[in-house]
Amino acid sequence: MADDAKTFAALFNGLTKRLYFDEKDITDEFLKNEIFPQLSDEDFAALVTKCSSLIKSLVSADMDYNQCEAFLTSQLKKPEGAITENQANAIRKFWKNQKNKIHEAVINKSSWGHSLKHVSWRIDIKSQARHIEDINTPTAIMELKIGPNATGSQESDVVRFEMDENRLSEVLKTMQDIELEVNRYCEQ
Repeated sequence: MADDAKTFAALFNGLTKRLYFDEKDITDEFLKNEIFPQLSDEDFAALVTKCSSLIKSLVSADMDYNQCEAFLTSQLKKPEGAITENQANAIRKFWKNQKNKIHEAVINKSSWGHSLKHVSWRIDIKSQARHIEDINTPTAIMELKIGPNATGSQESDVVRFEMDENRLSEVLKTMQDIELEVNRYCEQ
């Protein structure tokens, strides 16, 4: 029965593994045979479509618990194609247990190349220099760990560099400009 919380949760887990964790062995036919062998092909296809839509709505909005609760309440109140209370409970439990894993999988899929893994910095005061005017000037020592996005890979490159006060001001100004552009883009 499609209303049973355990079978509904099993379908959600199977669809999630296929959609977000690239488990290609989990086909509609496999899910139907393992979870809902009693349903007709048409009914199962409609159920898969409904569940996939629900999962994608949860994931695309990266819903927290309160948002999920509001979303499920709205789904419960829908007259046509609505979910039952048992299904809503299964979705709540599923989302509570899987949200972070799915979020990480989506991030890993949407990032390519290398990413910044860690930033360390400190401010030093020069105590020796070729020119007397360079003594007692602050410098920023930066260390960046850059690594691949692939999960399980621990190889990281370390980049270290030094910036004087002027260069640090330029970098901070550039970061502020980037933040403004991102905020402007997000407001659209």
